[in-house]
Amino acid sequence: MNYFKDIEAIIFDLDGTLVDSMWIWKQIDIDFLEKRGYALPDDLQKSIEGMSFTETASYFIKRFNLVETLDEIKEEWNKMAQQFYAEEIKLKENVHLVIDYAHRHNIKLGIGTSNSKELLLTVLEANGIQSCFHSLRTSCEVEAGKPSPDIFLKVAEDLGVAPDKCLVFEDTHAGILAGRNAGMKVVAIYDALSEPYTEIIKEDADHYILNYTELME
Repeated sequence: MNYFKDIEAIIFDLDGTLVDSMWIWKQIDIDFLEKRGYALPDDLQKSIEGMSFTETASYFIKRFNLVETLDEIKEEWNKMAQQFYAEEIKLKENVHLVIDYAHRHNIKLGIGTSNSKELLLTVLEANGIQSCFHSLRTSCEVEAGKPSPDIFLKVAEDLGVAPDKCLVFEDTHAGILAGRNAGMKVVAIYDALSEPYTEIIKEDADHYILNYTELME
């Protein structure tokens, strides 16, 4: 199967898709809430899935009655994650195969992430791939986070490619819906944090893969 037929641009989500980082955010949420006397609610990860950094901070303020401002919370999260993104977060296994393929076939590359721009740039630089991408966008730069299509449409606009010529890689259900809502083809990649939602992810993605090597078979 040629997953890249008629594709002129590939848009990656960041966490859980391009880099193996979803695990750190659960621990950050645990530590952040514990500091304020809260235990991590079982439904939190699913509740905030796809939200921008700003939307997530706003959600935390409302749900946990926090006194901090949006900017204070985002700054704290950035500080808590900075060292991990600079030193420990690595690329998703074999994702370089897709990046290399895109370069060989003149397919443009972009990233549309719910994470912060600071952490996005940190992890790309740490893994030596920042120059590979022609557009880097965060959900804080658009009207609404995933499953709204805004972030992926913005990246496509940057790249000058029609949505139906774009292929999105995502690991979460909200992200997959964002890609579909944008009118793009969507390949879902396995990530452990999204495993409980595998069946619905498979239903809404055009394709589902466990490893990027499957794209080259």
